[in-house]
Amino acid sequence: MKAYVFPGQGAQFTGMGKDLYESSALAKELFEKANEILGFRITDIMFEGTAEELKETKVTQPAVFLHSVILAKTLGEDFKPEMVAGHSLGEFSALVANGTLSFEDGLKLVSQRALAMQKACEITPSTMAAVLGLADNVVEEVCASIDGIVVAANYNCPGQLVISGETTAVEKACEAMKAAGAKRALILPVGGAFHSPMMEPAREELAAAIEATTFSNPICPVYQNVTANAVSDANEIKKNLIIQLTAPVKWTQSVQQMIADGATLFTEVGPGKVLAGLINKIDKEAVTANA
Repeated sequence: MKAYVFPGQGAQFTGMGKDLYESSALAKELFEKANEILGFRITDIMFEGTAEELKETKVTQPAVFLHSVILAKTLGEDFKPEMVAGHSLGEFSALVANGTLSFEDGLKLVSQRALAMQKACEITPSTMAAVLGLADNVVEEVCASIDGIVVAANYNCPGQLVISGETTAVEKACEAMKAAGAKRALILPVGGAFHSPMMEPAREELAAAIEATTFSNPICPVYQNVTANAVSDANEIKKNLIIQLTAPVKWTQSVQQMIADGATLFTEVGPGKVLAGLINKIDKEAVTANA
């Protein structure tokens, strides 16, 4: 079965999408429509902007979403997903790809999500850190032992888990992870504590926007971050998407479930090859490709 996967924030690079814009009339039309919807020329930043400009959350999230979704749409008849999944922000790309959301509604939600997250990041100093070389349960136990808010946020692949929370709690947790035998525990250059309780104000703001948006039953199941299971019911997809901002990304578990359900080829759609790399670490036998 053909599985398509969509990357999240962090996959961006200067010049992303420029080749699509120049080589496809459909891509050009969609990029221009995106500029109108967003109220600024995101294409200028994507194609010519600096890495610093592209790193702003309000730019990064729509940019990665647009690259993924427009690339999928230019595949035409070749794009026949039997299952989809996206990492964090990538879940919105996956939901446009499988017909749950329209292109326009997906972009509006991603833009609102980015702005809401940016605001939440400014309330309390918070951050994320990558922990390498520890079992998931050990990372969870260490987080639970720390004073302050710090939680497991991204289950990326066995031996690679990202933690998230208040800056001081994350720093303490990193020291404790190293003491527990982690190969590395390093603070990430992110704007705040995504997929943690620190995102509650953003979750509330985004929930209202999601509730007001039309969700359709998809053409194929989406394996959602929150459950790691196949979901095909529009209302259930909506419910899981609302929880997503404050809940962990169960990427390892999602990929394992997709393989158990018959995925034979994982095609990454969007900038970079991060997910293909993680999938190969989750299952060495997995066949991966890039769109």
